Amino acid sequence: MSGGSTMNTPSADKAEFLFDIGSPNAYLCHKLLPAIEARTGQRVTYVPILLGGLLKLANNRSPIEAYATIPNKLAYEHLEMKRFVKRHRLDAFHFNPHFPINTLNLMRGAVAAQKEGCFEPYVDAIFAAMWERGLKMDDPAVIEGALVAAGLDAQRLMQATQDPEVKAALLANTQAAHDRGAFGAPTFFLGDQMWFGKDRLGEVEEAMLQMQRGRPA
Repeated sequence: MSGGSTMNTPSADKAEFLFDIGSPNAYLCHKLLPAIEARTGQRVTYVPILLGGLLKLANNRSPIEAYATIPNKLAYEHLEMKRFVKRHRLDAFHFNPHFPINTLNLMRGAVAAQKEGCFEPYVDAIFAAMWERGLKMDDPAVIEGALVAAGLDAQRLMQATQDPEVKAALLANTQAAHDRGAFGAPTFFLGDQMWFGKDRLGEVEEAMLQMQRGRPA
């Protein structure tokens, strides 16, 4: 994991992971990316976005909304998630009982953590709190408790979520994601190529290998 960035400067040799803590599929990708980085030798840059904002920009809806009147489809989506978890032995994953939640403060916190130099431990801690511990991560007190437990300066990070620059950076990331063609999370960009969803991780890994092979020695 690279310590996060904005999307204002896409690069042909950069692998980017657009994520929102509130996406279970983003969590599952997050857990698999270290092994992919190790196999490919390619670092992945994490880009915080606000999924709710991106869905509005793209005129899209989350699966839980889109398939609300198609119970068989929704059940199949859950089945595929269980298969994915089992196949990759992601035994710590538990579907959060409070899902869906408002992730605005969490994602502003991710941007703030970039500025504070603690992005990687922040992302690890918040993903775990949401998708392993099943905490109510739209409650500021619960967020603060999770950050304290991870040894982070919770008060400083929580205050930084109200910084106008932090707010603007998250909005800019989200708008840039839409402008590049994204419509949900998790989304991957390698240069100007885009892949959506955890089920494209194999293709992303192959593209990362090709990216490494194409670089001059």
